Order: sequence, then C-alpha cells, then structure tokens
Amino acid sequence: MVVGAVVEIACDESGFSGTNLLHSTAPVITHASVDLVRDEAVALITALRSGFRFAPHELKSGRFLRSSGAKDALEWFLAALTGRAHVHLIDKEFFLVTRIVDFLLTEPSYAAGTRLAPELQPAALALHEAGRAAGSDWTAFLSAFVDLVRMKRRLPVDQTVHRFFQARDALRRHGVGAAADAVLDGLDPSHVRAVVARLDTDDRAVPPPLEPLLPALAETVLSWSGGRRQVLVTHDEQSALTADRLTRLQRVLADNGTASAADVSRVGGLPNGVSPLAGLVVVDSRDDPRVQVADLLAGVARRMPAIIDDALRTGTVISENPAGTPAGKHPDVASRS
Repeated sequence: MVVGAVVEIACDESGFSGTNLLHSTAPVITHASVDLVRDEAVALITALRSGFRFAPHELKSGRFLRSSGAKDALEWFLAALTGRAHVHLIDKEFFLVTRIVDFLLTEPSYAAGTRLAPELQPAALALHEAGRAAGSDWTAFLSAFVDLVRMKRRLPVDQTVHRFFQARDALRRHGVGAAADAVLDGLDPSHVRAVVARLDTDDRAVPPPLEPLLPALAETVLSWSGGRRQVLVTHDEQSALTADRLTRLQRVLADNGTASAADVSRVGGLPNGVSPLAGLVVVDSRDDPRVQVADLLAGVARRMPAIIDDALRTGTVISENPAGTPAGKHPDVASRS
C-alpha cells in the first residue's frame, strides 16, 4: 500500500562475502543508496568518464581509486552527491556479536540489528569490547557461533551446541568483566537448541542469522523515510532479498518504523500501520545507472571509510551518513560502526 509522499532510491553494497563474516579480506560491508533519477545518474557517470577520462571499466571503485586523477574525481563525485546519498557501514565482527545477542538472548526478530531494537545494543557493545581482548578464544567463540547457525554444519547439532558452550566457557575464563559476563551467563542451552531447531526446520519467522543485508536495508529505508514518507527501493540482485523476507521486513517496519522517528508526531507523518517500505524492485546493475552510482559509492566508502561523515551516524552496527562530505574534508569515522 502506497500512502502519501514516496521517495525512490537505488541501492547496492560492497564487501559482501556470504556467510564468511570472520575470514574475509573485507572486514566491513557498505550499503549505499542514492535518490537520483536515471537521467541524473547517466549525467554523473558521463561526467566522470569525460571530465576525468575514465574508461567504462574504471568506474569500479578499485580502479577508480587507483587512477591518476582519483583525488579530484572523488571530491567531485562526493560533492555531486551532497544531500542525495546515504552510506551504511557494517563491521562484520560486531555484526556477529549483535546476532549472538539478538538470537540467543531474546526472541529472533526482523527488527534485530536496527534502531528498532535499541535495548539490545548495550549488551552487544559490552561483549564486543571485552571479548576482543581475549585473542584467539574470542575468535573461537565467534567461529563457534557461525558453525552453530550456518545452514550446512560440519558436525551434528549436539556436538555443535556443545562446542559453542565450550568456547563460551573459555572466553569467560579471561575475566571479561561484569557486563560481558552477564551476556555470556545469559546464554541458555535450552534456548540455544530451540533457536537452532527453528533454523533447521526453516522457520521463516526467524531472519537469516548470518545475513547483514536485511538489517542494512531496514536502516536505509528508515533513514530515507524519516517517519514521513514511504520508500520505493531499486536494488541490485541479491539472493538474500527473497519475497518472503521482504514481506516480513515490510510488516516489522509497519509495526515499528513510524514509531522510531523522533518527530513522527508532527503533521505529515506516516499513518500508524503503514510501512515505510513501499516496495522493492530487483534489477541487474548493468541495466540501471542509478544502481551503478550506488555501487561506486559503496565500493569507495568501503575502501575509504573516512569519507563517511560522522555527524549523522546513528547506531553502532550500521552507520547512517550523508555521502556528500565537502570537497577535501574527510572526517574520521569510528572503526566499529
């Protein structure tokens, strides 16, 4: 259902490595979105190719940033997108920590990992900050969680659960502090087995635990909506964006999305029960210049996260920021965001 004002955005990501969240060469994922129309995107791409003499294949972020004119081109690109783009940065390791908290301490939900579940953030932050000092036992704990919830396990369920709690106990012996201990103590074997059983029976009410794109999409929609307008998304093809998952995400946003906006009470806010996600269309990025711009922005932001303006960042898993940092000013961004 479409109600009132609608903004159309195009999105793409960079750094996605499937369920390989721990052993990837890219420690972060960026999800970029722009509200350009096709003609604007074509004009921007044409200007990059002609004004800065980039060949078509050079508009991938790696080649773009290695080119001789990259500095000037990057400043021009970001200036051209001022007020027209957002980037969300996902730290893969911290994402895993939020999934441990979201799935194993409470009821799994499509709201998890977004601003719609802020009560879970302190626990994740405490565990992440304390756990990183534990070295290899920290990595082993995260790896045990990945093995626990992945679709294809190497070991039977009972052995996988046992190994997860062995890794939990090894981590606790490091003296991680009261806040982190409270998280680890809250991991109950019966609840963990129940969650694993739901995953094994393909309970679709449970979001995919190792898939960061869905909470990133939710944050993107909430950012552009602001509680006042619906968002129509055009996205590059992604296997995670199934019709069933999008329907469930749309319902969660309808139940909670407008209430998350600080100024929803103002005149012009979305009516209660109306999802800020109006719909999503999947395209091949080669056929849509808007998605190509989002792809370039996502790739540049992943390789140079300091271009992301810190001022509008919200949350700690996914950071919400305008891409249009003024030319020559690339403020630092927190390493965990």
